[in-house]
Amino acid sequence: MSSLPRRVKSEAKAHTSEDNELPSFLNSSSESEEEEEEWEPKSKIARRRQLPKKNEAKTKVAAPRSAVARKKVKKVEIKQEMDVSLPIAPAEDNRTQLVKPKKEDVGTKPKTLNQKPQVPKEIEINSFQEKNAKSLESDEKPSTSVPIVGNQVKHEKSEEDFASGEPPFKKIKSTTCPEGKPVKSLGGNKVKEEFEMNWDIVQALSEITNVEPWVCANLIRLFQEENTIPFIARYRKELINNLEADALREVQQTLEELRTVAKKTHTMIQKLKKEGKLSGCLLTALLNCRTLEELDHVSAPYKTGSKGTKAQRAKQLGLEPAALSLLQNPMELNLFSYIKPNVKGLSTIQEVEAGVQHILADIFAKDKDTLDFIRKLCQKRYICIQSALAKVSSKSGNEKDIDKFQLYHEFSCSIKNIQHHQILAINRGENLKILTVKVNIPDGVKNEFCWWCVNERWRPKQFLKPELMRILRNSVEDAYKRLIYPLLCREFRSKLTSDAEKESVMMFGRNLRQLLLTSPVRGRTLMGVDPGYKHGCKLAIISPTSQILHTDVVYLHSGQGFREAEKIKRLLLQYNCSTVVIGNGTACRETEAYFADLIMKKYFAPLDVVYCIVSEAGASIYSVSPEASKEMPDLDPNLRSAVSIARRVQDPLAELVKIEPKHIGVGMYQHDVSQTLLKATLDSVVEECVSFVGVDINICSEILLRHIAGLNANRAKNIIEWREKNGPFINREQLKEVKGLGPKSFQQCAGFIRFNQEYIKTFCSSKKTELGSHVLLTKAGAQGKKKSKLTPCALQQPNPLDQTCIHPESYNIAMRFLSFIGGNANDIGKPDMQQKVNAVIQKEGLEGTAKRLNTTVHTLQLIIDGLTQPEGFDIRTDFDKPDFKRSIVCFEDLSVGTVLTGKVENATPFGVFVDIGVGKAGLIPVRNITEAKLSKVKKRRSLGLGPGERVEVKVLNVDIPRLRITLDLIRVL
Repeated sequence: MSSLPRRVKSEAKAHTSEDNELPSFLNSSSESEEEEEEWEPKSKIARRRQLPKKNEAKTKVAAPRSAVARKKVKKVEIKQEMDVSLPIAPAEDNRTQLVKPKKEDVGTKPKTLNQKPQVPKEIEINSFQEKNAKSLESDEKPSTSVPIVGNQVKHEKSEEDFASGEPPFKKIKSTTCPEGKPVKSLGGNKVKEEFEMNWDIVQALSEITNVEPWVCANLIRLFQEENTIPFIARYRKELINNLEADALREVQQTLEELRTVAKKTHTMIQKLKKEGKLSGCLLTALLNCRTLEELDHVSAPYKTGSKGTKAQRAKQLGLEPAALSLLQNPMELNLFSYIKPNVKGLSTIQEVEAGVQHILADIFAKDKDTLDFIRKLCQKRYICIQSALAKVSSKSGNEKDIDKFQLYHEFSCSIKNIQHHQILAINRGENLKILTVKVNIPDGVKNEFCWWCVNERWRPKQFLKPELMRILRNSVEDAYKRLIYPLLCREFRSKLTSDAEKESVMMFGRNLRQLLLTSPVRGRTLMGVDPGYKHGCKLAIISPTSQILHTDVVYLHSGQGFREAEKIKRLLLQYNCSTVVIGNGTACRETEAYFADLIMKKYFAPLDVVYCIVSEAGASIYSVSPEASKEMPDLDPNLRSAVSIARRVQDPLAELVKIEPKHIGVGMYQHDVSQTLLKATLDSVVEECVSFVGVDINICSEILLRHIAGLNANRAKNIIEWREKNGPFINREQLKEVKGLGPKSFQQCAGFIRFNQEYIKTFCSSKKTELGSHVLLTKAGAQGKKKSKLTPCALQQPNPLDQTCIHPESYNIAMRFLSFIGGNANDIGKPDMQQKVNAVIQKEGLEGTAKRLNTTVHTLQLIIDGLTQPEGFDIRTDFDKPDFKRSIVCFEDLSVGTVLTGKVENATPFGVFVDIGVGKAGLIPVRNITEAKLSKVKKRRSLGLGPGERVEVKVLNVDIPRLRITLDLIRVL
């Protein structure tokens, strides 16, 4: 262990708990040394957490900066332009400097004087490596992303700057070459981690996620710099090979899992070292672990409080030399010399043989090559997972619960072909003690494995006597049966469960995205109806701008339907409202039938009334939340839910972000999966949707602002307070004046915040008028007084680019592009701009133009999109609107062959549930969804359909007793 870096040693002491207890993940480790234990599914996906940055020797990532490093950086900062998009190059004086800007950039002034300059990441890396140059071996060169001139690596004279007792200095965060020439890597594929293992984290990440190694290396660095997924997906496309947000989330989660394994491994190493149990072989075995299951397997025998394995007890009796001798030098081995009649475990030759056998079995089961061989062998063979009805549950269980798992009472499937939902169903049945589950590995695997061990891997170096050969064979069989087989079963089940949980969470995320991006229904006055029997149906009428015009309660299902119809008609005519939105909860179908009947009779004439049904999931939870009380303080909670239902059609995103995502209910087995992973993924999807749609900073709610990339509850609150105190924001630069919004937060959120130019111009012109009269008054009556402070708005100028998706870091390039095409910033979004852009791109080509502007194709494409998209452009226009209807169909009316239109309600791996308006959703099995039936026009993230899409379906089967409808997809509307 002396080879471990000094800083790791000191760090490890902090990780070792005072009471010498093992970490909690090991408490559940199976005592497979003694007997096979039944595996139980556990939700042990790695928690998301930020690893603290350490000053570990030989580290290449950015670290807390010393005073010397900060002084160096200051010299660079003076030279840095506001556009940090220029590539880095080596300088002559052995210090990293920015390349001098081109002539067209010279003379450009910073947009604000008080802006903190950003330092490219290579500078951070270099300054840290210069600090640690002493600790590097003489034959090693520090790996930097910038070439070093000659052999000049600056050495520091002392390590006093590390200030071990003080908190680390705050890093100056920034981005590397954001808009410079396209780079494949931010500094090579080698990334040094805080906890070093025998495997490379970039390679491991690439193998697990099937993402190129250079992309993985870039992503690790981008995440270390605290970049958000929406920011990376939109503004760093060239560094991530144009990956989508879902893929980025998967890489991020896998990275967290690998880091958890590394951290727990090093905690275990320090604990074992402290207890004096650490050997060279054990250290290697621990550092080879890639999963928590492997770590569990290797460290189980050393668990605190364990009575010790059979091998450990045999070693305590002094039989280890005999076991090693059997493999290395069997000719000189005499087992009879180990017999001690008075010692338990050594009293007979049989006990001595058993002890040697246990030690050998332990050696075989911990050997990496042996485990690799059996795993490869299992990949080639048919291994199946089987479930059966538990004997106990069949006697005493709830019959209804047992029937739910009817498919799995006698179930068997290859682990290669089993579906994710089947794994989750089996696990749930096992947890409820209804099913018993086992993994079946064929005997052929055991026979081939035993032959290989005896004749290849563990073949003795000399001739073995028959009695010693028998011990060797028995040891191999014992190792397989008692140690390796249970480990393989745990590994298979854990891997299947982990994959199924991830797929379930990803499916929930995809469904949630589709729901959040439902196209808003603008410019309509809506009536929201929260149906009910005894307590009546709650009504709320809202204006096209989401203001509450009227709320009421009507009793439609208690014999007063005719009288209440008059009231509803009066309200609809009074507010000129022709759209009714009905929540899909209790009494939904009866309320729908009531409205459909009145519409068919043309009762609401002259209004042509239509209605739609929306999910009211989470509406009741929201109506009693503090946010709802703050937003609608004078309204009864029951009426708030009707307002929420209406607003879900008017602006689904703005309304649904108020509800915790897991209450929206578009998932599968959401209570069986890791809640930490589920929450992190769903919050990330909400952030992605809100950011990509964008928010108007001057009118959006605090709740919506919280979900913008780079912002949180505190920053959103500060933005609203600033807005109330100083009036509307004029441009993006003003965001820097908000308390708590530093350079990093500004960089992450700026591109997703929009400014309505018409509103700002009107506001500024009125301010100028006020200011003019104020100046005249000051000259006339208050000449001796100090000059009055000007309002912030008076000094600010609106920037037309602030209404686009172009990031402020690319404004310089955008302005150069505008002058190149002969355009004007005030023409953004107009047909004239589109024509000019098309003319230049047709002539020069996208790549040629990008080269001329010294930027990347991805950045140029983003600038073109921003300049040509019409004002008020919304990405949600490509998505589906609610399905408005005038009539209704009953469940009993359905017959095989009936063709209907419906709306997708939920999507799962085994099929899609469609609301066809009969009170019960029908299922389109996944085999009936083919590529030919899906719309070619619409952009799709995957083959499957998502919530909100309108489809035409044909009824294949109606099971009235079980209320099940099977459908076939005809086409997507």
